[in-house]
Amino acid sequence: MLRQRRMHRLTAVAAAVLLLAGCAGTPSGQAVVGRWGSTSAGQPNLDIQNDGTFAGSDGCNTLSGKGQIDGDEITFGPIAATLMACENVDTWLGKAATGNVSGDTMTVLDGSGSTIGTLKRSGA
Repeated sequence: MLRQRRMHRLTAVAAAVLLLAGCAGTPSGQAVVGRWGSTSAGQPNLDIQNDGTFAGSDGCNTLSGKGQIDGDEITFGPIAATLMACENVDTWLGKAATGNVSGDTMTVLDGSGSTIGTLKRSGA
């Protein structure tokens, strides 16, 4: 009987630990890592790696660089970009300084802290 109670307690403790681990949320920085935006013609997109390396497009020019990830935010380092001229494409993403993630949306800000656009998380 004592052995059975111990097993029930151990099972309850293990279940509680698993439940709490599931509620812990996204590990620091993992909210930022992944694919953002759309690869459709003229649309901005970024692919951000665990180490802060990013690559993508502003809808016209190819972008790349390395940023610093801190929790749900990325601070973009210098952005290397091609300099093509594309008509009717807003190339706002090339002016990114930081990106803040909330759910499946990354809000992108410029160097003065003004919101310049948003990117939705895209599929894997």
